[in-house]
Amino acid sequence: MTVAVTVRELGSLSAAARRLRIPLPTVSRKVSDLEAHLNARLFNRSTRRLTLTDAGEAYIAACKRILEDVRETEHTVSGEFSTPRGELVISAPIVFGRIHVLPVIAAFFQAYPEVTVRLSLSDRMVGLLEDHVDLALRIGELEDSRLIATRCGSTRRVVCGSPEYFSQRGTPKHPTDLASHAAVIFETVTSSNAWVFAADRSDIAVSMRRQLIVNTSEAAIDAAIAGVGVTRVLSYQVEHAIKVGTLVAVLKRFEPNSLPISLVHDNQRRVPLKVRAFLDFAAPRLRARLSLPR
Repeated sequence: MTVAVTVRELGSLSAAARRLRIPLPTVSRKVSDLEAHLNARLFNRSTRRLTLTDAGEAYIAACKRILEDVRETEHTVSGEFSTPRGELVISAPIVFGRIHVLPVIAAFFQAYPEVTVRLSLSDRMVGLLEDHVDLALRIGELEDSRLIATRCGSTRRVVCGSPEYFSQRGTPKHPTDLASHAAVIFETVTSSNAWVFAADRSDIAVSMRRQLIVNTSEAAIDAAIAGVGVTRVLSYQVEHAIKVGTLVAVLKRFEPNSLPISLVHDNQRRVPLKVRAFLDFAAPRLRARLSLPR
């Protein structure tokens, strides 16, 4: 059931194999065995993507409910509803997790020594059910209404560059000034060729000249410090660099709306005490850390 649900969520056998860390032939065989057992086809197969049949839609929905019941039963048997204990799996973005989540976890152990934590740092969006994650730190508006969110703060999109770069190329006063600047792009799945800014009457989209494209925010920040060009990252990612003066933030009055930062967990009927304990412990501490001047 877990394999079938993962194939459904990701849309392909190969993606499910990577997520579950099992060989592709094993995933294919398990799906085929399941269909043979049910005497029903669950997926329509094409060369590019798998889609659910009508029978598959009903079966996968039931699988999700059953898997949730199994997890809850395991939590009950292991005593996780009577006292906070067991392994707590947390997912967070790489930089945010290192800067803010790790210190909170370290303090959490002092209060709850029977809980162990598996912290997964990744900038990709993980699925709580498919990746067996108890809690995830999400930045941005939440699209999945099945998740329960606890708001912990917010962050901003910041354009910045080194003082030396701006002294040579000039400091942009308006978003349209960026057209003449080199850009260091932190490329993600949702990246576009334009940076969007907020104006009085309408948004301003500026097509950037991509000097350097990287796949981590740390690399983008290092390149900006080295004077390669301007970059746009989240405020917490460059807080230290701005504080010590290796980067300068510009165009502050044109920044778009802040992005919410939330701890999210699955909409379970009973939340294990280890999850509730971490939420109650971490949320106020993260709010305090994120309320510091940026």
